[in-house]
Amino acid sequence: MNLEEISLMGERNVSNSLAGALNRNILRLRKKIIQESLTDFDAVEHRLELVISVHGIQFINDSKATNINATFYALQSMKNPTIWIVGGVDKGNDYSELIPLVKKNVKAIVCLGINNEKIKATFSGIVPQIIETKTMKDAVSSAYMLGKKGDTVLLSPACANCDLFEDYQERGRQFKKEVKNL
Repeated sequence: MNLEEISLMGERNVSNSLAGALNRNILRLRKKIIQESLTDFDAVEHRLELVISVHGIQFINDSKATNINATFYALQSMKNPTIWIVGGVDKGNDYSELIPLVKKNVKAIVCLGINNEKIKATFSGIVPQIIETKTMKDAVSSAYMLGKKGDTVLLSPACANCDLFEDYQERGRQFKKEVKNL
């Protein structure tokens, strides 16, 4: 089985999938059952969840990524030029840890939230465009306008839920709703 056939994206998910597949020897499961499971397993909602593609732009909901580590893995998973939607209540984040991945994968940043100064200060000069928004509708619309066929829009906030949302689930549901309204 080729790694590209595994339905979940990201190196961490591939590693977890392979670890699970190794257990097949202990459980004496047939290879075909494991292969089928790995190719059609659906992502957990709000965790690198492919929403839809609109005019060739892929939209991914990773609203559960409320810290730098989770967003690191999300950005690491991006293979296409990425418009990154980030922001919320900063928990003392050190965004500089993400700079190498942002340089490699991110073509624009859309800030979503009340106070984006730390995000802007960290990534100013690293990406050509940083836009501030205050609603999910504006964030999705801005990201869409920045994108082109073959790009990915990634909601991976790296922050706790901002004043705009009750929790990460509501944030993710609003993201999906606005994407489907494009």
